[in-house]
Amino acid sequence: MKSDAVKLTQAQRGSMSYHAGLAAEGRIAQDYTRRGFTIADQRWRGKSGEIDLIVRDGDGLIFVEVKQSRNFERAALALSAAQMRRLYRSAEEYLGTQPLGSLTDVRFDVALMNGHGEIRIIENAFGHC
Repeated sequence: MKSDAVKLTQAQRGSMSYHAGLAAEGRIAQDYTRRGFTIADQRWRGKSGEIDLIVRDGDGLIFVEVKQSRNFERAALALSAAQMRRLYRSAEEYLGTQPLGSLTDVRFDVALMNGHGEIRIIENAFGHC
């Protein structure tokens, strides 16, 4: 008996994940804006990789890694040590474009979104390497 379930190709699943990630980044950016922050950059790409969101906090910056999944636990587990290292390198590169350079006050947040569109922000999720 044939199943009525639709089987997606790897490309279709990848496209769905990409667009879900874009939507999550947009919602997270709105959340920071609603709380009075300014979005300095979104999906900034340097030689070391991409930073999902860069948020201004007065004279400082918040580098935000966005993770979206069915639930918060799965979203949080999707952040690997390699991704954190890439984010550090990318943040260093971005800081090179700022007036105070590496003297800029920074923090690294992880923003999680679950399958219901609920958001959790983990401020200062990890320190500097």
